[in-house]
Amino acid sequence: MSPLVSHGAPAWRGASMARLLLFAAAALLMSGVLAPAFAHGVAEGDKGYIQETTGFLFWPFVYLGAKHMVTGYDHLLFLFGVIFFLYRMKDIGAYVTLFAIGHSTTLLLGVLTGVSVSSYLVDAIIGLSVVYKALDNLGAFQRWFGFQPSTKGATLVFGLFHGFGLATKLQDFKLSPDGLLGNLVAFNIGVEIGQLLALGAILILMGFWRRTNSFWRLAFAANVVLMTLGFLLTGYQLAGFFIL
Repeated sequence: MSPLVSHGAPAWRGASMARLLLFAAAALLMSGVLAPAFAHGVAEGDKGYIQETTGFLFWPFVYLGAKHMVTGYDHLLFLFGVIFFLYRMKDIGAYVTLFAIGHSTTLLLGVLTGVSVSSYLVDAIIGLSVVYKALDNLGAFQRWFGFQPSTKGATLVFGLFHGFGLATKLQDFKLSPDGLLGNLVAFNIGVEIGQLLALGAILILMGFWRRTNSFWRLAFAANVVLMTLGFLLTGYQLAGFFIL
């Protein structure tokens, strides 16, 4: 059962659901206006560096990977949703490990095998992963379907999509085959370092917030905002796929 349900958070009644759907629809409409602010990819300067380098360059690619994760708001939003109701480091470690396994696997395999699909579609799924986790936190699946999907399984699956999303972007660059595997491993190490740094900052802020009386009062609203941001990301990516 979702902690929001057990703590007596507002129920998903008809009026509340209607307001949430209207809010989400408005977010989708706004995505066309806010699109430039939500462009996600590798910075142009980094892109040029990646394309011009040859040979194995461990530390530069570690830096690029860490930078991508720290500035990757879609990844961070998903992680924020994952750890929202996790208190024990054992549980946090288990979920983050599953996400890292999925992320690392598809990042490496996607680039090395050359398997590629539209980055817009992959990023739209990443946006939906944020929506999914917010709905999970709100207890929506228990209310709608009467059962709780495996949160660990979902974290692993969405981790695969998150890594594949980055792989599709890297494939747009003409990476040198000289030192490719080593550079990809270094990049992935950087991604995981960046993930740990970002997660540490999120946990510190969450720790302070959880000690206040406002946490349970605002937890429902925070996950509605998280869901809306996921819809916004999805709407932007789908607009890019069908229009650009």
